[in-house]
Amino acid sequence: MSAKGIKLAVSGKGGVGKTTVAALLIRHMAKQGMRVLAIDADPVASLGGALAMPDHEKIEPIANMKDLIFERTGAKPGTMGGFFKMNPRVDDIPEKLAAVQGNIHLMVMGTVDHGGSGCVCPESILLKNLVQHLLLYNDDALVLDMEAGVEHLGRATARAVNLMLVVVEPGARSIQAAKLVRKLAAEIGIDQLAVVANKVRGPEDEQAIAGALEGFEILGYLPYDPKFVEADLAGKLVYEDEDKMPEHILTVMHSVFSRASSKSSADS
Repeated sequence: MSAKGIKLAVSGKGGVGKTTVAALLIRHMAKQGMRVLAIDADPVASLGGALAMPDHEKIEPIANMKDLIFERTGAKPGTMGGFFKMNPRVDDIPEKLAAVQGNIHLMVMGTVDHGGSGCVCPESILLKNLVQHLLLYNDDALVLDMEAGVEHLGRATARAVNLMLVVVEPGARSIQAAKLVRKLAAEIGIDQLAVVANKVRGPEDEQAIAGALEGFEILGYLPYDPKFVEADLAGKLVYEDEDKMPEHILTVMHSVFSRASSKSSADS
């Protein structure tokens, strides 16, 4: 593995179990002895709950930290136009603001509520610079839990992503979301993309997903499991002890880790 660590982005349509899969990966990597930065970049922040982080519901999203944004950019949040720093200092933010549990350090990005995805405002500038710093200049392993898009990434950071993992479930909308993510990722230069299928009920579902995603690299299939559904809805830990996790889940997590690791090693 590269000294710069694995940089893994996880995407997928809402409700497919993306955050649960991201949490399983984070815990798997942390158990290998890595310090893992867990970045919740989903508008519906739930990664802290999926990781069972203490007081996760009290973590304030960085996009809501008006004083910090003003201090670093020189402009008040909610404003557009005018003058503000386009390259604010962000290198000290992870140590100051991350919630810590063992080897896992969690940061919640939050969202910019106005101006659309192309908003040029103090909040978006700070978030984009922070993500760029974490991907390009931070040596820790990193897992970025995203929505079905690439809004927090850009061409400057695309090459730092070792793997864009898309979580899908049996269903047309999930499959379409995966195709959209691949298109958007390719547009900014991410060519390392793979799929994990979740909520699979049997061989027919596996065949349907493989047929609909012909040309995609599928790293594994996770069977439909009420525990996953309950955990995803409640924002809780699926399995308290990874050693008691079913072998098929560990196998898929290891496959993803190995795939991202191989790209990280090739870049070193």
